[in-house]
Amino acid sequence: MHIAGLGLLLAGLSLTPAVARESPVVVELFTSQGCSSCPPADAFLTDLAHEAQGVLPLAFHVTYWDSLGWKDPYSLGAATARQRDYARTLGREGVYTPQMIVDGVEGFVGSDRSEGLNAIARAARNRSAPVAVGLTREGDTLVISVGAGSGTARVLLIGFDPAHETHIGRGENSGRTVLESNIVRSLSTAGVWSGAPLTLRPPPPLGESTAVLLQSDDGRILGAARLNNPAS
Repeated sequence: MHIAGLGLLLAGLSLTPAVARESPVVVELFTSQGCSSCPPADAFLTDLAHEAQGVLPLAFHVTYWDSLGWKDPYSLGAATARQRDYARTLGREGVYTPQMIVDGVEGFVGSDRSEGLNAIARAARNRSAPVAVGLTREGDTLVISVGAGSGTARVLLIGFDPAHETHIGRGENSGRTVLESNIVRSLSTAGVWSGAPLTLRPPPPLGESTAVLLQSDDGRILGAARLNNPAS
């Protein structure tokens, strides 16, 4: 599917700028450069990153392909642990690539564009009012603000790079040059939210851009925000 066609489909699925102002739908792709089934899913995520308003796409490169012919330079132990956490919260027996998770509650094969667009649209239509999450920068410090709400959740700080092109020398994708987008380089817990307004001031994470997710213990994304590094 061409990017223009993707844009038309997303417009038809009511992903309006109003959604972006409130809180983006979070799309997580679990992928690896060592997996021959992953490039189509990576391309889908790239199209979302370039074209989809109201969506925060993030690529988590897992580690369990690294011993199978090609070590992914962006593989991250925290990405593998996160996918396994999702397997537990979603009631799955194991993990696989490419897998896409939308707003922490719906998982499917990441190269399935039709299912992906439908899942994004469902998330935009059916989510309850998101918790307000803000992200700004003051000098060398980030300022994360979380509004009032109900429940408890972790405040996750994510550093990611908007794009990298890699020539793959070995493994299932040997000889291919792949363009990958919004590659997660770091993931940490900045704090815990318990329903009251919260402000946190952590240092910026590793990565060219930054995102914050407010995620409950059952996996639901309650709110999110992103900040592009002014130098990027």
